[in-house]
Amino acid sequence: MIRIRQVKIPIKNDNNEFIIKKISNILKINNTDITSFNIVKKSIDARDKNNILYVYEFDVETNLESRIISKNKSKDIFISPNEEYIYPVPGSEKLTNDIVVVGSGPSGLFCAYLLTEMGYKVTIIEQGERMEERIKTVDKFFETNELNELSNIQFGEGGAGTFSDGKLNTLVKDKMFRGKKVFEVFIENGAPEEIMYLQKPHIGTDILRKVIVNMRNKTISMGGKFLYNTKLTNLVIEDNKLVEIEINNKDKIECNNLVLAIGHSARDTFYMLNKHNLVMTSKPFAVGLRIEHPQDMINKSQYGDNYKLLPPASYKLTYQASTGRGVYSFCMCPGGFVVNASSEKNRLVVNGMSNYKRDERNSNSAIVVTVNNKDFGNDLFAGVEFQRNLEEKAFNLGKGLIPVQLYDDYKESRITTKLGDIIPNTKGAYCFNDLNLLFSKEINDSIKEAIDNFGKKIKGFDRGDAILLGVESRTSSPITIKRNGNLESNITGIYPCGEGAGYAGGITTAAIDGLKVAEEIIKKYKTN
Repeated sequence: MIRIRQVKIPIKNDNNEFIIKKISNILKINNTDITSFNIVKKSIDARDKNNILYVYEFDVETNLESRIISKNKSKDIFISPNEEYIYPVPGSEKLTNDIVVVGSGPSGLFCAYLLTEMGYKVTIIEQGERMEERIKTVDKFFETNELNELSNIQFGEGGAGTFSDGKLNTLVKDKMFRGKKVFEVFIENGAPEEIMYLQKPHIGTDILRKVIVNMRNKTISMGGKFLYNTKLTNLVIEDNKLVEIEINNKDKIECNNLVLAIGHSARDTFYMLNKHNLVMTSKPFAVGLRIEHPQDMINKSQYGDNYKLLPPASYKLTYQASTGRGVYSFCMCPGGFVVNASSEKNRLVVNGMSNYKRDERNSNSAIVVTVNNKDFGNDLFAGVEFQRNLEEKAFNLGKGLIPVQLYDDYKESRITTKLGDIIPNTKGAYCFNDLNLLFSKEINDSIKEAIDNFGKKIKGFDRGDAILLGVESRTSSPITIKRNGNLESNITGIYPCGEGAGYAGGITTAAIDGLKVAEEIIKKYKTN
């Protein structure tokens, strides 16, 4: 195969006939000499809004390969490299009991998927419900505000990402092509094939739910076992080695290999692990507010008048405030909802969610400020308690509902009494209050200064009737569970994994980390 990079196609000519003609011209061959072509990458170049282009990378099959390569000196034309994931060789040492994976989010699910694929017996325990019941529980919460602390937007099959935008992009350098393996598994289980080549792939919460269920069923068919409504409550450790776990405060399971894919909101589990002297450290994270704008406004600002020919637009914004604080947009959801993502009683947190089509009226993102031990202290769990304090304030401000404020009112520290042209698009009821009461003056000033600056980059971003919603406090885990070069904790047999353990940030990176941990466990039982 020949690979061609930087193939630029006008958005109005994005069809196979034009693409084949363009490839033929680049390679200086006839259309009929092209046997087939595959898309490797696809991105949008919108720098010139009067001439927006799709930028492709293709793998092209032709019987003239040798001639083309010998005559063409362009750096953008070369033989396709081998980009396949290399499977680990399963060990021959027999395990005395199942490998237990705690959590069925992306890291836990992919870890279990690879282990079962390689022939190992795996039990996945999940404190929340299976997908079918979890969706009903969350929908009921949106309608009644009755929270199930064990099964909600943060906990349950699929993890927190199940109720998100389903973004799959990652900046991780991936020399082992684990990311490609992740996408292949997603596609095999129902995700659209375009995720393999889009620059900013996503599948939305609606498709992701179906993919997770299919992955569960495939894992079971390969020998895996799922236990829902099953919470890890204690460990039994002898001579610094894990020998047993306790579930639901009563039942015991013999266990020598435990994967902790617990998610960034597993606060009570962090406290339990600390009692057993697992080495953990606190880490910085970010807090802030969600902001909503009309999706058409964002599209037109990003793409110009031709925005209807293009997919919904996203953005990524950063700013260094005069306070010294870094402020940035986080988890941007085109055409989506702001959801009540609470998981603890009398505490409230919001997140963004959208379906595959991203066709709701508003776009939203979090505008967040980095916080560290200077903000919350040096105690191991100071960051956790800092989050909880913010979420208690948000709950009280909204009397259990999502607190909302227009941007003009936020700048003047007054409670909103009337909406402008933008109507909040939320899952879960909302009410008006003053979001300044959530944060210190320095954090509030940083957010306001950043939004004003972002208005210079995206027209209308700082409009007075933009909707602010609070509080966004779970951008990442406030804890890192330390692990060694073999990805084990200081307790032999315990493998911290994924976003909750501090080693990922999003669906794809969490899934990749799950594969890494599975590889290390397989390597551990490989005999010479």
